[in-house]
Amino acid sequence: MAFFDMPLEQLVTYKPTRDEQSDFDAFWKDTLDQARQHPLNAQFDLVDYGIKTVEIYDVTFSGYGGQPVKGWYVVPKQRQDKLPCVVEYIGYGGGRGFGWEHILWASAGFAYLIMDTRGQGSVWRQGDTADIPSEGANPSVPGFMTQGILDPKTYYYRRVFTDAVRAVEAASSRSEVDPDRIAATGGSQGGGITLAAAALESKIKVIMPDVPFLCHYRRSTTIIDTMPYAEISNYCKIHRDKIDRVYKTLSYFDGVNFSSRISAQALFSVGLMDTICPPSTIYAAYNHLKSINKEIRIYEFNNHEGGGNYQIIEKVKFLQQVWG
Repeated sequence: MAFFDMPLEQLVTYKPTRDEQSDFDAFWKDTLDQARQHPLNAQFDLVDYGIKTVEIYDVTFSGYGGQPVKGWYVVPKQRQDKLPCVVEYIGYGGGRGFGWEHILWASAGFAYLIMDTRGQGSVWRQGDTADIPSEGANPSVPGFMTQGILDPKTYYYRRVFTDAVRAVEAASSRSEVDPDRIAATGGSQGGGITLAAAALESKIKVIMPDVPFLCHYRRSTTIIDTMPYAEISNYCKIHRDKIDRVYKTLSYFDGVNFSSRISAQALFSVGLMDTICPPSTIYAAYNHLKSINKEIRIYEFNNHEGGGNYQIIEKVKFLQQVWG
């Protein structure tokens, strides 16, 4: 894929006007207040994979509506002081997989929690969290982008973003975790969830979103026709009379609006040939960050894979520099 979006010199200054509803903050405050009426009930069950250097726990906590959300929690076996913690969110269609797949951050000296994404986990890695358990909504194949999209109260990502905040609360509940040193990270959808979580939960002090999805919806759905954004444009193609309602709902879930509320230190990444999450949509979120302590890693010839393992190395080095 060749370059198709703005040239880099325009991207670095691209700061579009935000489409935001006047009750944005009230909507999210009410949403989280409702979720916190349910006990967190965070459970950590030790799992023996035969790995000698880390402890791996099967996690369950109460997310949106008090519904159970799964995850993995991994910590180094040898530890003395309280640990900084990394909370990770997963890309579109993926699930939490097996606990032994997630030992990198603990091996680098961090506590680590990865959150399963409700309803997903049937495309590229398995998941174990139903969307609405009482209705038997097992993890399924996408799409999720238009579920409940005519009202922000029913939109799918209202539940996911609430889960993301509760995941940070679950990680913070561990006695070995330093609650003042919590980072959030994730790629693609996980990057978009990272932005939402950091805007809604002040415990998050560092964010590391990679090629973040769920940003600048109107531009994303009109300059590319790739999935998953095409789920939205296809919906609008069929439901011609509901386009304004669709984008009004999406404004409550836009990473650009969340970014304007984030003061955490930030490390972003972008692929300049990304046809899934266009570079301009990522820079829109990056340039609207409230934080002035921010960096972005640019991968000039990469599509949605971004920096891949190169960026993972960058993130480990980044956090070790921040927290030692």
